[in-house]
Amino acid sequence: MVAHRGASAVAPENTLAATRLALAARADWIETDTQPSRDGVPFVLHDRTVTRTTNGTGAIRKLTAARLKKLDAGSWFARRFTGARLPTLAQQLAYVRRHDGRMIVEIKGPHTKTQILAVVRVIRAQQMTGRVLLQSFDEVSLRRVRQLAPELPIALLRTTIDKDPVAVSKRLGLAAYNPKGSALLARPGVVARLHTAGVAVFAWTEDSAARWKRLDAIRVDGIITNKPADLVHWKSRQVGI
Repeated sequence: MVAHRGASAVAPENTLAATRLALAARADWIETDTQPSRDGVPFVLHDRTVTRTTNGTGAIRKLTAARLKKLDAGSWFARRFTGARLPTLAQQLAYVRRHDGRMIVEIKGPHTKTQILAVVRVIRAQQMTGRVLLQSFDEVSLRRVRQLAPELPIALLRTTIDKDPVAVSKRLGLAAYNPKGSALLARPGVVARLHTAGVAVFAWTEDSAARWKRLDAIRVDGIITNKPADLVHWKSRQVGI
């Protein structure tokens, strides 16, 4: 049960408030996104720009860490979240570690070797190497993770499923293969084949009980959702039957 950008249906996405609510809901994982500031500090943000989810404007990679730390990342969502900050990856990892949680961190967009190394150093410094799964759509970034930090498990994000996802997984050294839920339901047999190859499968991003039921039936390892409290409640009802 994976909280997409935290409990993003009820709190501003990718903030510590969203993380706190997801952990309180007993989500197994917190999914988040990381991108570097202009001066190379990994921050937590989904979009290429800060415009949609903060009171600032502009591309995150063109703004300094000092500027990013001053932005209000909560008032766009609801008045009661006014003053919530855009967390650094280090801050979010530290918060999750203190609450015994686990994180799926998406490397958002292409990253240079130096930028990947910055992410790796933060994970190591926060003593989260055993509780982080790094995922990305960008294969080059994943290969760089394997080169720089072979101890960190990696996952490939896909909108559609490869002709041979097992071969792709072996080529990249994946711990997990994470396709869009609808694509996975169109080819449910790939789950068993990936499991046989020792690769986990996480489906994104599904918010309805009907889809959770279908994904659970094909034995996915995780469902990424904007509504972690609802998913936890739904799953507890299934276990109780």
